[in-house]
Amino acid sequence: MTNPCNVVMELLGVFLGTGGWLCSLAATIMPQWLSLSTELMAAESYEQGLWEACVVQEVAGTECRPYDTILGLGSTLTLARVMMCLSDATCLLGLLLAIPAMSQINCCKGEEGERTKKGLKITAAVFLCIAGLLVLTPVSYVAHDIVMKYFDETIPHVVARSEFGDALFVGWAAGFLDVVASVLLFASSCGSRDHEPHLVYHHQRQEIRTVDGSLRKRTEYV
Repeated sequence: MTNPCNVVMELLGVFLGTGGWLCSLAATIMPQWLSLSTELMAAESYEQGLWEACVVQEVAGTECRPYDTILGLGSTLTLARVMMCLSDATCLLGLLLAIPAMSQINCCKGEEGERTKKGLKITAAVFLCIAGLLVLTPVSYVAHDIVMKYFDETIPHVVARSEFGDALFVGWAAGFLDVVASVLLFASSCGSRDHEPHLVYHHQRQEIRTVDGSLRKRTEYV
């Protein structure tokens, strides 16, 4: 019989992993990685993402333009672009492995099938953990770079400084969800049926000699 706790952890793991993949995909597409506003032009601000840069005006609205070439893009955003794409692909692969490994999916029956499901579940947990680290690394690095430049005393105060964009917070949420989903899937695989106790019946036959001299066999179950 399937443990209900394992079923709940599997469902939560897949659900949180799906949420983490959606947040990671949104952070990859969003242009709000760096936000820049000046005191001289308070009605206008600039936003910079991995794929495009935008100008936000109160009157004209938002106008975005994609980067013409990646050669002029900074090394920080270039590295973030690569790692975010890898995180999206790794997280999606982990989810595709986790779905057939769930207890509710009627596939891979038998003892050998249970071992296969357990292996798929552990592999999915590893992929989700890697995806979480891949999304947390560029987001945290970009945030650290923003903080270092914001408090750099060598830059004049009149020069505008970048601030945290909304995509950074979405990326942190994605990494957190991926790591939690990985822990849940790994915990559910540790309580599989292979570790449940089994009762083994041993048949023992004994010969009993009756008063009349005939033999009678008796079977005992231990």
